Amino acid sequence: MSGISRDTLIDDRYRVVSRLGTGGMADVFLVEDEQLNRKVALKLLHRRFAEDPAFVERFRREAQAAAGLQHQNIVGVYDRGEYDGTYYIAMEYLPGRSLKELISEEAPLDPVRAIDIAIQILRAARFAHRRGIIHRDLKPHNVIVDDAGNAKVTDFGIARAGASDMTETGSIMGTAQYLSPEQAQGHSVTASSDLYAVGIVLYEMLTGRVPFEGEQAVTIALKHVSEAPVPPRELNPAIPPELEQTVLWTLNKNAADRPQDADQLITVLEHCRESIVAGAAGQRTASMAALAAGAAAGMPVEGLPELPPPAHPPVTNGSGRLQAVTIVPEEEHSGGWRPWLWALLVLLLVLAAAAAAYFLARPKQVAVPKVTGESFTVARTQLQNEGFTVAQPLQQNSSRSTGTVLSQRPGGGAKVDKGSTVTLTISKGRGKVVIPSVQGDPEAKAKSTLKAYGLKVSRTEAEASSRFPRGEATGTSPIAAKSVPRGTKLVLFVSSGPAQKPVPDVRGDAHAAAISALNNAGFRVHSQYETTTSVTAGEVISQSPTGATDAAPHSVVTLVVAKAPAKASVPSVTGDKLAEAVSAIHAAGFTVRQTTRTVNDPARAGVVVSQSPPGNSSRAKGSAVTITVGSYQGSTTSTSTTSTTTSTTTTSSSSTSPVGGTSTNP
Repeated sequence: MSGISRDTLIDDRYRVVSRLGTGGMADVFLVEDEQLNRKVALKLLHRRFAEDPAFVERFRREAQAAAGLQHQNIVGVYDRGEYDGTYYIAMEYLPGRSLKELISEEAPLDPVRAIDIAIQILRAARFAHRRGIIHRDLKPHNVIVDDAGNAKVTDFGIARAGASDMTETGSIMGTAQYLSPEQAQGHSVTASSDLYAVGIVLYEMLTGRVPFEGEQAVTIALKHVSEAPVPPRELNPAIPPELEQTVLWTLNKNAADRPQDADQLITVLEHCRESIVAGAAGQRTASMAALAAGAAAGMPVEGLPELPPPAHPPVTNGSGRLQAVTIVPEEEHSGGWRPWLWALLVLLLVLAAAAAAYFLARPKQVAVPKVTGESFTVARTQLQNEGFTVAQPLQQNSSRSTGTVLSQRPGGGAKVDKGSTVTLTISKGRGKVVIPSVQGDPEAKAKSTLKAYGLKVSRTEAEASSRFPRGEATGTSPIAAKSVPRGTKLVLFVSSGPAQKPVPDVRGDAHAAAISALNNAGFRVHSQYETTTSVTAGEVISQSPTGATDAAPHSVVTLVVAKAPAKASVPSVTGDKLAEAVSAIHAAGFTVRQTTRTVNDPARAGVVVSQSPPGNSSRAKGSAVTITVGSYQGSTTSTSTTSTTTSTTTTSSSSTSPVGGTSTNP
């Protein structure tokens, strides 16, 4: 897609970072998913194929098939869609290189390493096969290998559940060098077809080339059907015989003669790996035992003339050892020994000579020098000076200096034949990794991801962020996508939430003014109301958080606002008895305050002589109604004027008491 360049935004979501590669059907780009803040690989179908329903269907089928396969050895598919007249698939992005690149740069691979990669491919195939999906295009180009040796299978573009409808008349789907014979002939394919392809891949890892090549795809396909592959050991003698047999087993023309399923092939490859790791210890002993057993049984020995068997076979005791035989002549011969005695003597002489030759020619057993920890140059020189052959070294990532010997096989001090081959594993340094993006991951997950990439988190720093919630990673230093050595120490930044700001103090402000002040400061408001007569209705009584404290922007400030009580009509109780008046006032929703006044008429004692506020006026519920109750002290006619005066005086200085109490003048 010539129009796709860096920073192009695909489908309003995927921003292009770089181009990863170009295939026959599609281009693959590294993009940043701006919705989920992660890097993904985006496969964009070539526009010339977008109008072909068959190609579009294949592309759609890839997304559908792979999306249902969630496995550690299968590349995950996240999304699919349309863009600029064509179609795309968004997939898991894997830093690393294709197995094809690995083979081109490093083949032939060490047998153990090749087996490990093949087993991972088989685990992916097994997972798909159990769900009725056959890949049909397994090849090194469709396998991604990271620096740690982890392999993942991608490109399920011609995979589909079922095995009977995948080939089209006159066409072959797949890549010629890795086609099974049944695919090459346009027949139905099964899981065994994928195993054949894995066998081709394993062959290529071990030898550096595919078994069948040609100028045209049809020529290669015909070779798959009719020609036997060159045995791998003819191209690479370092391949163990049992591993060669396993590879050739998978490349049988007849699917019924191959491994039954991925499980069976995995089991055999694991056995091969164990045999290789165990080394060649004991092989010479086994060979000598076979030689002795063959000789004792009268079998021909390689390198010696084959003699006719003796007329009387050797006699053995119960333990299998030769024992003495008494020869009883059947008849006398004047010419000397009988012919069969000569044959027996010759055989014994030959066997004795062979045994003597072996013991005389047997290589001298010497101790292997210990070279672990030395540089490869020093180790090789030391081993060669002792008469050993040094194999092409294996390499692996390590914190040790580049070229340092990490291990040796056979180990230091082991007794082996002089001239034996010693295999060294050397450090290729820490290697480099691309820092993954962990933005949006919880802190624990971000640390785990970085550790899996061989990176170390030296410290964690809080960082205010309105984009990421508290506790989620906001980034690293050095930044994501940067290539750094393994073991590099990073700073992980974790969101502490949005930056906080002081909350305005609005206590005592009118409700509307308080809301305006808080909104202008970037806060939201939640109001609650409290009935009170001590604060003017509509004023803010209190707030939470309190004024001048820090809070996150857009957080909620709760206000408690004064609310006037409901109003009611004050009952008229003047002239009522005290108890009746109190009951009526309480029933109307008011409280009672009581004062007394001296009266001259005994009939007015205990009677309400006045009230405030007056009866039938409107007041807030819960407010107090003050009643004045008459109090008779007793009097005479001669003192009535004085009493009146006293009454006046009492009225002006009457005291207040709670309901049910009394007030007495001195």
